[in-house]
Amino acid sequence: MAPKSDNTEAIVLNYVNEQNRPLNSQNVADSLQKFNLKKASIQKTLDSLADSGKISFKEYGKQKIYLARQDQFNIPNNEELASMKEENAKLQEHLDQQKKAITEVEGEIKSLQSNLTLEQIHDKEAKLRKEVKEMEDKLVKLRGGVTLVRPEEKKAVEAMYSEKISLWRRRKRMFKDLWDAITENSPKDLKEFKEELGIEYDEDVGVNLQSFSELLQHGKKRARGQ
Repeated sequence: MAPKSDNTEAIVLNYVNEQNRPLNSQNVADSLQKFNLKKASIQKTLDSLADSGKISFKEYGKQKIYLARQDQFNIPNNEELASMKEENAKLQEHLDQQKKAITEVEGEIKSLQSNLTLEQIHDKEAKLRKEVKEMEDKLVKLRGGVTLVRPEEKKAVEAMYSEKISLWRRRKRMFKDLWDAITENSPKDLKEFKEELGIEYDEDVGVNLQSFSELLQHGKKRARGQ
């Protein structure tokens, strides 16, 4: 149900004064839809308010633009404007301080949230104690001369190691035979030729077949002595 005419006038007048900017009837109608006011009624009310001098208006062709009367507002003078600007600057400074304080508090909250809870600390402590106990038990076994690697596992590792050493020795011999055949009648300097082809000997990369072979033999002798 649409409001009475006097209520319509009060609603429209209050809206125009609150906005205090140029408005046409469509602007007002769109904004006052919640009051169930029709555009024709709003147009009539705006014209009535303009005719009675309660609002101002100007015509631009067929369109009327309505505006609140400016003489009803308390317009500050230069001194009042300067005072308002100063007060605004103080308020802005206070606002910046409050924002900074809020940022610091949020940072502290975030830091606290990233810390472990008491329950999490207890869980972590229990886990670490368990790991320490396991390492201590292993250390006791080592000090007592207990073998932690089963014989079958050790034998399998030694067999694999021995196989790799044999492959290394065989391929080293194959390369030597091939290299000797290629370079037998070559006029090139062998060192330069090797560098040109990007070939590296074991010694060039700091490894030695003999030392690895001795390591295997040393392991076997140690096993027999135990």
